[in-house]
Amino acid sequence: MADDHVASLVDAVEPEVIKWRHHFHEFPELSNREYETADYIAKYLRSLNLDVTTGVAKTGVVAILDSGKPGPVVALRADMDALPVKEENDLPFKSVQTGEYKGETVPVMHACGHDTHMAMLMGAAKVLVQMKDQLRGKVKFIFQPAEEGAPPGEKGGAEVMVAEGVLKNPDVDVIFGLHISANRDVDTVMYNSGGVMAAVDPFKIVIKGKQAHGAYPWKSVDPIVTAAQMVMSLQTIVSREVKVIDNAAVVTVGSIHGGNRSNIIPAEVELIGTIRTLNKKARDLMYEAMPRKVKGIAESMGAEAELTLPLDYSYPITYNDPELMAKMLPTIQSTAGKENAIQDKPVTGAEDFSFFQEKVPGLYLWVGGKPKDVPENESPAHHTPEFYVEDSGMKLGVKLLTNLTLDYMHQ
Repeated sequence: MADDHVASLVDAVEPEVIKWRHHFHEFPELSNREYETADYIAKYLRSLNLDVTTGVAKTGVVAILDSGKPGPVVALRADMDALPVKEENDLPFKSVQTGEYKGETVPVMHACGHDTHMAMLMGAAKVLVQMKDQLRGKVKFIFQPAEEGAPPGEKGGAEVMVAEGVLKNPDVDVIFGLHISANRDVDTVMYNSGGVMAAVDPFKIVIKGKQAHGAYPWKSVDPIVTAAQMVMSLQTIVSREVKVIDNAAVVTVGSIHGGNRSNIIPAEVELIGTIRTLNKKARDLMYEAMPRKVKGIAESMGAEAELTLPLDYSYPITYNDPELMAKMLPTIQSTAGKENAIQDKPVTGAEDFSFFQEKVPGLYLWVGGKPKDVPENESPAHHTPEFYVEDSGMKLGVKLLTNLTLDYMHQ
């Protein structure tokens, strides 16, 4: 369980954690371009005399702390990449950096808190090194690039790290990860068991009809009308086929392209969208129902349709192993205080931490970063120019990473 020794060590490292966070925030880098970020992290981890490997999944950094005693291998993960967002906060460490995205120069900002994730993990690394004599087994510190998604035409992130063997040599037994929240109070931690973040499965539908003059629609096979019916029909998968009292699911069509004039019925329309599900049963249903709906609507209109599912990437469900959660819940509660450990509802956002959890049991927790005097409905959203989290929120994150490691090793 949490103890005064951990608390005192975390208090001592907090000024450094804040300094690291400010540095990362001021100098953010985009996905698969985290070169200077990785160098900064690797230099510090080497100063702790850890065994450090760089260039994992392009820019990732992995370090190993070996206690010299037999025991499990505990992995701790932080993501490194920033977003193409222009910061609007007036901070001493405000980002004015730019990067290249899709061939264009764009502003870059840590608009999702990955700067705090890296700083918290570096802080936990220092504390665990100082407590090496109390460890059993090994700790693997994973600093992951491209959580927000690799640039078009590239691969990256947790999926590539797993493929390159980050969970091997030594073989990881369990993995823990944290995400800061701009919408929850500092000093709180949110947890749940089972599916906590959704699987994401993008799709594309190409509807092929017959072009005609807009004045003579009977000469066409209209892909626009077909697309309209298809969009509405896809919603009925959730509203009429998913058992909503047990499962949650989302089908969103986010892009429709077709035609170029008011008086021409085009030959083709393209739909692009995303599916979100929180358990395997709902996900399997989506994969069965989508082709059925697409084919049926197209045939009823005399059109043809091609469905690509998944489109270009796919994330599994971020799944907190129930047995592991039950085992570690006392640690979470004792570290934060039972009143500050809040069982939360799943969300339909996605996280590529799920690729690690596909291979080994893992827990993914949310740590509060919102100033307590700011109402939740006034706090800035993630991925926005106004995104902001308090430095003081990181202390609990460092404690959680440290205590989860220590307590798992001694169970």
